[in-house]
Amino acid sequence: MGKVTSRDGTRIAYERDGSGPPLILIDAALHFRANSSLGELADLLAPDFTVYRYDRRGRGDSTDTQPYAPAREVEDVAALIAEAGAPTSLYGYSSGCFVALHAAAAGLDVHRLALLEPPTDTDDDSGEQRAFIAELSGLTGADAVTFFLTGIGVPEEMVAGMPGTPSWDAMVSVAHTLMYDSRLGEATGTDLLARVRTPTLVLASAGSSGDLTGMAAATAALLPAAEDRSLAGEWHGVPAATLAPVLTEFLRRDLPG
Repeated sequence: MGKVTSRDGTRIAYERDGSGPPLILIDAALHFRANSSLGELADLLAPDFTVYRYDRRGRGDSTDTQPYAPAREVEDVAALIAEAGAPTSLYGYSSGCFVALHAAAAGLDVHRLALLEPPTDTDDDSGEQRAFIAELSGLTGADAVTFFLTGIGVPEEMVAGMPGTPSWDAMVSVAHTLMYDSRLGEATGTDLLARVRTPTLVLASAGSSGDLTGMAAATAALLPAAEDRSLAGEWHGVPAATLAPVLTEFLRRDLPG
């Protein structure tokens, strides 16, 4: 494990594996390296990329510095890119896509973006989103996690089976960062998407619900240099073995060798 120091002094923990052009994987809300679906994907990508997985601020082995702002997460990515060597590609999953989009919009040296089901609300004046964030802000711990998961559409039977598991305990431990992802989502509007000139692949799972696939399609339509694709998968997820070759082909385009 290594650590880089972000602009505000936050120490961002990461691990690196593989060889080749650098690629940073960005986790979704409530997830970090010790509680993540990205480990298997990283292993499959390592033969073709130098893969960086990191704990977003306030999670796992990374520290945190207040006050929070979406720009701080961009600075975290900038510190990782400085460590990895630019240009670096970014892969974001779910709300991790927001971090990747903000990083590209800020002008960081990003070669390509790949996004799996960004939950982007393209209504720039969404009262429903504001109400969701307001209610979430008054909750902590398990209550916040339950509210967030049900609010974003995780099937009730899945949520009901989570309490008491190691994954649930890990999510509760970083429940305070749910407001970070919520603020990132609120700040990811049509103006920001229009500033992302980086070539982008937006992916959706054929097994997802219509709201998720619709948000992915809407995001792709608003990005100036995007293509979208549906892959075989389950609700809000695509198996790593299916995802890895698609990412490899797209992210290695225009690279020497």
